Amino acid sequence: MAQVTTALIADDEEPMREQLRARLLEVWPDLQIMAMASNGVEAVEMATRFKPQIVFLDIRMPGMGGIEAARQLYDRCHIVFVTAYDQYAVDAFEQGAIDYLLKPVTAERLVTTCERLRRRLSQAPQDIGAQLAQLGSLLQQQGSQPKRSYLRWIQAQVGSNLRMISTREILFFQSDEKYTRVQTATAELLIRKTLKELADELDPDEFWRIHRSTLVRVDAIAEVSRDMRGRQMLRVRNYPNELEVSRNHSHLFQQM
Repeated sequence: MAQVTTALIADDEEPMREQLRARLLEVWPDLQIMAMASNGVEAVEMATRFKPQIVFLDIRMPGMGGIEAARQLYDRCHIVFVTAYDQYAVDAFEQGAIDYLLKPVTAERLVTTCERLRRRLSQAPQDIGAQLAQLGSLLQQQGSQPKRSYLRWIQAQVGSNLRMISTREILFFQSDEKYTRVQTATAELLIRKTLKELADELDPDEFWRIHRSTLVRVDAIAEVSRDMRGRQMLRVRNYPNELEVSRNHSHLFQQM
């Protein structure tokens, strides 16, 4: 009987954990995900309990981050870092022996990483202590406090299924009675999270509030014009109807 390969996933965002788990099982069906952790402390505890051969670690997590967790784990399992915007860290990865995945994780990149991991499983985990020290130093140079982690994925119930939507796909959010409407170029969905909660969790550089009932993704904005009543009206790409900009938020488009 072939030996089962085991792994653990650690990420502070549940949608990212579930997305990575699903994609891993697509490209590596025999891989057994032993557990999923939401921070570095949990990752170390679960790795000690379940003894996975591979650990996928998000670099930036509250409390103990991925680098700190890796320092405690790299001599007993193969480490793969998962990162979003840490280009400085990616540069360091390229110089060393540490595997990494960039968010959002693509199938092509994941296949490459999994093939590399399969080859390494017959060997003991590499000593990456020096690379971890370098990454830790780079992280400190970026500031003692980690950058805030913003919401990157939205979960929407579609029938009996749970759909994962990247914030990059979303054109705008709009209040709809007890729900919030999520509009993409191809679909309209409803979620229970309030617009206020979304405004607090989304990157303010990515989403602007243009009305008390509307949050719009900035790079989806095509143009802003004025109607016959003098109101600012906003048009987003791949959506036929205009959105109203309230007076309280007209300062966002001061040149209009």
